[in-house]
Amino acid sequence: MKIILAVAAVLVVPACSYAQGAKACEELKTEIAAKLDAKGVKGYTLDIVAKDADAGDAKVVGTCEGGAKKILYKKGEAAAKPAVKDPK
Repeated sequence: MKIILAVAAVLVVPACSYAQGAKACEELKTEIAAKLDAKGVKGYTLDIVAKDADAGDAKVVGTCEGGAKKILYKKGEAAAKPAVKDPK
């Protein structure tokens, strides 16, 4: 009986994790941004692109929608944009 329960547990656990595997891209992007902000990272962008898209000099930091899209991290983009100043 113990063997049957052990086999059932081994088969059920991967099925549960697979059902939770596909995340929405915006949700995952928000989680990654929160982790980067918590580590004190400044001046970066996260972009959601198709899995076939060229990453260029960006780094792939996650995949979403069952592997159909990927999230790219690029350092320096947000910091390079000039701040809009008040013309007063």
